[in-house]
Amino acid sequence: MLDQLLVHQVRRRVETSGLPFVVEFWNGEQVGAVDDAAVRVRLHQAASLKAMADPSLGALARAYVEGHLDLEGSAHDILSLGDRLCNAGSCAPRTGSEGWKWWRHTRSKDRKNIQYHYDVSNDFYGLWLDQRRVYSCAYFKTPDMSLDAAQEAKLDHICRKLALKPDEQFLDIGCGWGGLILHAAEHYGARAVGITLSDEQHAYVSEQIATRGLAGQVEVRRMDYRDVPEHDGYDKIASVGMFEHVGRANLVTYFEKINALLKPGGLVLNHGITTATPDAGGLGGGIAEFIEDYVFPGGELVHASDVLRAAATSGLECLDAENLRPHYGKTLWHWVTRLEQHAESARRLIGEQKYRIWRIYMAGSAHAFDRGWMELWQVLAGKGIDGRQTNYPFNRDYIYPHP
Repeated sequence: MLDQLLVHQVRRRVETSGLPFVVEFWNGEQVGAVDDAAVRVRLHQAASLKAMADPSLGALARAYVEGHLDLEGSAHDILSLGDRLCNAGSCAPRTGSEGWKWWRHTRSKDRKNIQYHYDVSNDFYGLWLDQRRVYSCAYFKTPDMSLDAAQEAKLDHICRKLALKPDEQFLDIGCGWGGLILHAAEHYGARAVGITLSDEQHAYVSEQIATRGLAGQVEVRRMDYRDVPEHDGYDKIASVGMFEHVGRANLVTYFEKINALLKPGGLVLNHGITTATPDAGGLGGGIAEFIEDYVFPGGELVHASDVLRAAATSGLECLDAENLRPHYGKTLWHWVTRLEQHAESARRLIGEQKYRIWRIYMAGSAHAFDRGWMELWQVLAGKGIDGRQTNYPFNRDYIYPHP
């Protein structure tokens, strides 16, 4: 009886939506724009009815990942239709109950969470990332740039902002597959150290250092940022796509550690995803919960103002901030397209469920950046010399040189 009621609700929702999609039930019955469907939703069992009867983006993503339904069509069309069907909201307010979850960011928990996401398969990431395997927002100087060119431009953009010079000691917190430390060494002559909690990334970067003949100039360590030794210090530090794992309650501690690691006059660039509204606790519509359960356990987003406040509280002077939101939407759509082009290889490497997780997560994230639900901020800060203002160029000409 309940199933029949839900079938009726699904049929009514589809017929009254006016959207170009069709729903196919497990008995072969179809409802919706059968002859003009941009998206086809195949329901495999009664368990999928609830997700369609009263849909949210999070519920639909869960049903798709668990195999209760299939989503056929381009990722662009699927996310656009899902947004309109669910009347999705941008952000969910903070509840005030997040603070008690201190255990989310112990060293052992952080290591486990990082390995869950990044130790999937180096070959899997190699299917759809650029040739340097840079797993963060690219920088498209022109809209028609290739992903490889845009990622190289991003690495250069970071090095320019840091005014990186030969033989400077450079630390990359959360170095991924080593794109930035290798670029900093090969193009700027820096002496670079990268840290990661991922076993797969550590092995890959170690191999790249040896292959490129950079032993003695570049080093990768399997290490928590809280455990980096503070003696001697670093001239420049970057943290790219990492501080989302730090946790709101640890932001000041995180920047205090960076301050302790920087030499006087040193610079740090923090590059990371933020919420679009100051009091948001994450994306709404069940999306934040889906990401917590399937994608980034322990991940937390804060607003750019929280980044500036925490950095200033730790004694760093914020010097420059840039929002690259549209660049991340474009980056993610490149990744989704490349992943879908290598769907069969991806399934062989990581299985159907994980393929679905990465496909729907990245497409959903691309849509969220396009809609302005999330932002991507690069914040540059400096450590003063004897308490004075950081010695920083008077204008941005050194970042954007004139032709």
